Amino acid sequence: MKKLINLSIGLCLLLAVFPFESALAQGEADRSRVVKAKRFIPLYIGISHDEKLEYIPPGVNFGGDFRNVIRLSVAKKMNVLRITPKKVGVATLIVKDKNQQKIYEIRLDVKKSNLTKVVREMRALLSDIDGITIKIVNNKVVVDGKVLLPKDMNRIYAVIKQFGDLADTLVELSPLAQKKIAEFIERDINNPEVNVRAVNDKFILEGSVSDKNARDRAEIIAKTYVPDIVVESAEAEGVLKKRKVDAVINLITIKPAPAAPPGKTIQLVVHYVELKKDYERAFRFQWTPDIQDNTEIQFSNDSRSPGGVISTITGIVSNLLPKLNWAKSHGHARVLQSSSMIVQDGQKGDIRSTVKVPYSIIGSNGQAGTNFETTGITSTVTPQIVNPRSDSIQLTTDFSVKSLLGISNAGPLVSENKVNTVITVRSGQSAAIGGLVSNTSTTDFNRLPKNVSSNPLISLYASKAFQRNQTQFVVFITPIIKSSASAGSEKIKRKFRLRD
Repeated sequence: MKKLINLSIGLCLLLAVFPFESALAQGEADRSRVVKAKRFIPLYIGISHDEKLEYIPPGVNFGGDFRNVIRLSVAKKMNVLRITPKKVGVATLIVKDKNQQKIYEIRLDVKKSNLTKVVREMRALLSDIDGITIKIVNNKVVVDGKVLLPKDMNRIYAVIKQFGDLADTLVELSPLAQKKIAEFIERDINNPEVNVRAVNDKFILEGSVSDKNARDRAEIIAKTYVPDIVVESAEAEGVLKKRKVDAVINLITIKPAPAAPPGKTIQLVVHYVELKKDYERAFRFQWTPDIQDNTEIQFSNDSRSPGGVISTITGIVSNLLPKLNWAKSHGHARVLQSSSMIVQDGQKGDIRSTVKVPYSIIGSNGQAGTNFETTGITSTVTPQIVNPRSDSIQLTTDFSVKSLLGISNAGPLVSENKVNTVITVRSGQSAAIGGLVSNTSTTDFNRLPKNVSSNPLISLYASKAFQRNQTQFVVFITPIIKSSASAGSEKIKRKFRLRD
């Protein structure tokens, strides 16, 4: 029972002490916020005045004889006292908290002046400009404060000019205006890596961009937002001389260009087609008998036989039988060769299929030797992707085909066909990039062969020979963009039954 009584007494003491400590802490806080300050406010009949205080406590009380000369209203949320003079005189306004502690002591001096009309008119003309106050100081109407726009400064100057020496201005551009303009510039540039800040009426551009065009664009946008320069009175009178520095300071850096991605892989399939046709038709009728005279006379005188004259008459007739020759022949040949190579985009691809043909030569000292003539196909192609969206590929081509026709005493006879051009083909489509056509024909009438006698007994000979040769050479090329160089290898392995 005693323990319960002691516990109850302890709780009561604790509850009694806690409110006391809370009240003590609140009192200390209120005393820390108490501002014992004296102020002097000059007032003029007909002109209201708003006095901004640092702190207006709850339950505020006002003391003094201020009611004799002014009317007072309070805006507690804004900590503002609105004072409206109503009578010439001197009075005191004392601001107290709920505990009657003095916070402010304000001396009020209400006067009557002919400048009140000027103040009212200027307030009516400048009512749409925020951030300024109009008051009478030293027998002159003074406009003070900070404005956001240079055009507001221009309007204030124009209004003050109307009143001559009765009015003056101390208005300045607000630093907040420069900050807002910097925000507008940064928003218009619309690059998260570029920021803009305002320092001493200058706009500094910082950050990094990908190229010089983006850097120049940011500077041009910033210059369009730079406001007009307001010349202050000290500068106009030569007391202050500002340094000439550009309003926009561009500190944007250009980021190094990233490494170029690897080029795409392009497969080039080239088909060579060469078509040959030859036709020969010959007709010949020949009857040209020829006689050879072998007549001779011999004289003889021998002891065993009587002498005398021996004569022999002989003759040989050749080509006595008529000959009829007729021939007709056709020849067709088609050569098709295909080659395929994989090339990196923008790189040159070179593929060769050649054979070296040997032939004999005689040197300057009469020594025999051997030389070689290269025949076959040579292909050089450089692909370049010009439009990735449509897969258009520009091909710089150089093709050469050498064929062996025969070997003469002077050396091998070689025909060469070349195609060199630049074309654009879409991936997967084929193009015939070049063709060479040759057509030769010969006709012979009644041409005597080499073995015919020049003095036949009878000459009946008629012949006709016609020969025509045609050749055509065409190159087809098909570029195919591959995802990688290994694409398609599985198909080849299945075709040749290859295993890893």
